[in-house]
Amino acid sequence: MPSRQERHWQHLEAAKKMRVVRKKIKRNRKPKRVRRKNWMPDTLNDLDQQDDLPQSERVMPRGEQERRQAVLAAALATLEEETNADEEMSPTTDVAGQRGIVVEVSSGLCRVDLGGHSLLCGLRGSLSAEEAGYTNVVAVGDKVIISENGSDRGVVEAVLPRRSVLARADVFYHHLQQIIVANANQLLVVASWREPALWFELVDRYLITAERNNLSPIVCINKIDLAEDVAACRAALQPYRDLGYRVIFTSAMTGKGVSKLQEVLQEHTTVLAGLSGVGKSSLLKAVQPGLQLRTGEISEYHHQGRHITTQVCLLSLEGGGFVVDTPGIREFGLSGLRRDELPPFYPEITAVQDKCRFSNCLHIHEPDCAVKTAVEQGLISPTRYHSYQKIHHSLPA
Repeated sequence: MPSRQERHWQHLEAAKKMRVVRKKIKRNRKPKRVRRKNWMPDTLNDLDQQDDLPQSERVMPRGEQERRQAVLAAALATLEEETNADEEMSPTTDVAGQRGIVVEVSSGLCRVDLGGHSLLCGLRGSLSAEEAGYTNVVAVGDKVIISENGSDRGVVEAVLPRRSVLARADVFYHHLQQIIVANANQLLVVASWREPALWFELVDRYLITAERNNLSPIVCINKIDLAEDVAACRAALQPYRDLGYRVIFTSAMTGKGVSKLQEVLQEHTTVLAGLSGVGKSSLLKAVQPGLQLRTGEISEYHHQGRHITTQVCLLSLEGGGFVVDTPGIREFGLSGLRRDELPPFYPEITAVQDKCRFSNCLHIHEPDCAVKTAVEQGLISPTRYHSYQKIHHSLPA
């Protein structure tokens, strides 16, 4: 008879074998089929196989699926229109007061256009911006509700929903953004060919910002009169035109392209953005003489513009529409954007990246990269690719 210790080891060995058998049974067990309460197939493959069903087995008549898709698209379009219309109405109908548009913002104060006259207003203490991820409560372009206090002053009681926002990372609070302009629908990226020299990386940063914030971008190359070779200037911007971006060549000095710019600005709310000294204010004065805007000279030492426009202001155009003149921004951050989210903003890169050796290729140092090959073959602009690399390195992983 086996000893007590031997029986103990036999028992452990039997238990071990039993666990192995149970695992095999569970591994080979077929999953329990859930009882279906509708006719939808279990997998997408089954859905694709519906086209192979006999005529008598069709789930819906021929053309019915296309009809339903058209109805759905029309319904979504109607819903979007209704949503846009609702945005024109105050979400806080219990807030009484006059409606206006913020045309200028200063420390704790803003000037509100009430349609005929403007009023200097303070901000109601209960208004908060941090909950929305911003540092400023109101921005130029905001539609607001104000109350008058009878002393040629007013108070902003509520800020209506914004259609769009142009913002940048706050200098001190990096987890928050500073709103530069609200409710614009166009971003005019103004750059100069010379004095200061054209900075392609900044142009690309603005284009990415426009796309992220639902703004239609337009590239304006000013000071074309300083170009030694106009054809070379146009060739340098051709990659942008090939991608579908609208590019305008202007000269505030000679008036070239100003009429074209007037057409672009008409009946739109357009933000002008670019380095100091590229001629934003000069272009606006050429579009509408009489606008009270300050202009300055280029620094001989830095070959860049001195900051003349010191705060954002909303200006009304005689032909209809508004323009927003902004201070020159030397650095424009892409707050919240990660490195792996950058390629979709470069259509020429996404067009070939499927041919890269690695599916998660970032197109920087990876081997067998189709994007780098396309740059070498002249299929992708080296200038655009260089901007992509610079912006990629500036973004968090």
